[in-house]
Amino acid sequence: MRSQEEIHEEIERLSEERTELWHRLSDQHDPEVRAEIHAIDAQLDRLWDENRAVRATLRFGDREKIVARARVEERLERAA
Repeated sequence: MRSQEEIHEEIERLSEERTELWHRLSDQHDPEVRAEIHAIDAQLDRLWDENRAVRATLRFGDREKIVARARVEERLERAA
């Protein structure tokens, strides 16, 4: 799992790259530049999702352990 700092650095780098591409696109329409922007947008979406997952893990713990604990509690409630 990457750290939040690493994720934010990559988000910053891609955001700067996307800004430059938008400037190029504003000068002249280029389908290749437009495709690059869409690809970067998809990468940024994945990075923000990864960032949220890292924050949740840091705050609440490992997802697998949480799910396992919830299943045990559910079984205990049904048995009672």
